[in-house]
Amino acid sequence: MKPTQPLAELIVPDGTPWNAARKRTTHVVIAAHPDDVEFMAWHAILECFQQPEKALGAVIVTDGRGSPRRGAYAGMSDEQMRVVRLAEQKKAALVGGYAWLACLDFQSGSVRSGPSTALHEDLRHLVEATRPRVIYTHNPADRHDTHVAVALHVIAVLRSLPAELRPAQVLGCEVWRSLDWLGDADKRTLDVSAREHLTSALMGVFDSQIAGGKRYDLATTARKRSNATYAEYGQADQASAVEYAMDLTPLIGDAHLDIQAYVAGLIERFGDDVTSRIRRLGGSH
Repeated sequence: MKPTQPLAELIVPDGTPWNAARKRTTHVVIAAHPDDVEFMAWHAILECFQQPEKALGAVIVTDGRGSPRRGAYAGMSDEQMRVVRLAEQKKAALVGGYAWLACLDFQSGSVRSGPSTALHEDLRHLVEATRPRVIYTHNPADRHDTHVAVALHVIAVLRSLPAELRPAQVLGCEVWRSLDWLGDADKRTLDVSAREHLTSALMGVFDSQIAGGKRYDLATTARKRSNATYAEYGQADQASAVEYAMDLTPLIGDAHLDIQAYVAGLIERFGDDVTSRIRRLGGSH
């Protein structure tokens, strides 16, 4: 495939032909920024790492120009940051054993400004070419506008595909808002305890973000450890790290299901759980 943006790149880290890499694909992460895959989707990486029957593809939608910067990165221009972050993302793809990496090089503002025909085209071509069984992306309740915009683009693209090309499962991951508020019946709990050395190494690749002013590595590890410990109060921990995800699969299967109403329903069920517990324990007056 030929991406729509002039500086977009499609990379196969191990050097095998694209045709072979795409046919191996079972899981795909579609993320807004360089580093989002490695901070939000450990489960996808661990599911596929060194697994002969599974392979991971990663899609980075935006160019990474607008990130915070200080220290060694303080004087860098947006274009220099784009180059640095692209290099970091390529290194992570190699370390993580990704089958392929697509850096689509859209500007964040263009993604947030509404439906993008060019982005829709790029995402559709990638999904059609690779036919993954599982897709991970951002969730529509995230606090970052670009993340939500990417999630909405992904849902629109998947809805446009014939049923036989749609993935069996679509998961919305947590980044700029935890998903621990989801009810137990609504959240997908993903054990990511394995290979802590690998996930730590992948996060550490993104020096421009960590040394540049944001300790995403510490915060991400802490969130996943907290999820594991606070998952159940009546039993010992069953995992050392857990990711939560919002199941977006119903939105793909039913194109008439309103996205806003779907998320509002999840929030309403959370509210009902809180108020019913207060009422049950005698706090209704």
